[in-house]
Amino acid sequence: MYKPISPILHLLLLIIFIGAFGSSAYYIKADSIVPPAATLPSEPVLSTPIIFEPISEPGWTLLQPGLEKRVFEIYDNQNQHVESLHIWRLDQRYFRLDVAYEAIPKTLARWQEEMNALLVMNGGYYSIDNESYFPDGLTIVNGAARGRSFGGSAGMLAIHDGGAEIRWLAQRPYQPSEPLRAALQSFPVLVEPGGRLGFGPERESHASARRTVIAQDRSGRILFIIAPQGYFTLHQLSVYLTESELDLDSALNLDGGGSTGILVADPQEVIPPTRPLPFVILVYPR
Repeated sequence: MYKPISPILHLLLLIIFIGAFGSSAYYIKADSIVPPAATLPSEPVLSTPIIFEPISEPGWTLLQPGLEKRVFEIYDNQNQHVESLHIWRLDQRYFRLDVAYEAIPKTLARWQEEMNALLVMNGGYYSIDNESYFPDGLTIVNGAARGRSFGGSAGMLAIHDGGAEIRWLAQRPYQPSEPLRAALQSFPVLVEPGGRLGFGPERESHASARRTVIAQDRSGRILFIIAPQGYFTLHQLSVYLTESELDLDSALNLDGGGSTGILVADPQEVIPPTRPLPFVILVYPR
């Protein structure tokens, strides 16, 4: 005869059953458990490298990476405007310099067209012999030297594989064994290496003229400086450049007067000379 299970026994059997079933969960293999999708490892995300372009200092206009332009307006002690000093400053990490020469002079536009340069500026002094033009001082084009080296107060734009530099020949004379790719010499040095005045008052001639200068600042940048209105004497320009905020290490005067001129292809700007030029300084992107 069937006898009902007592409530106490029924409860005891139920506890035993739950315990046995629950313990079986511990025998599930760990590798059979699939973690939630959110915890699956994701593919690594590669960050895009950031390229920092040069940022112009106050007062400078960035024409393209590594090339800046600035104009200083010059006033005399009567507050009359007397000169506009045009300056192009280039970073040698972005640009390289060169020198070109032909016995028959050419316009800046023709030089730029034939050499396909970004920037073309007049070089140093030259002489004329039987309608052929010859640079004064030493000039090196494509590694070939011509002419005799200056000394004393003269300077040199020296271009080698590592870049360009402005040198004072009284401090570092030219050595024929130097592996220079290009060079030109001119005079006088307006700012001596270290930022010192290069053309003192004892040498003042009071002769003003259009001026062309190539300079280098303490950061190694090359500056092309044009004073096209003919206000400065050499001493005045030497003082101005030495005391300016350009932080120049050295500066070399080039041929001025009717030779002073520059052509920038991009963005286009021209300060034309009044005569053709037998040799020029060129700038190319690296």
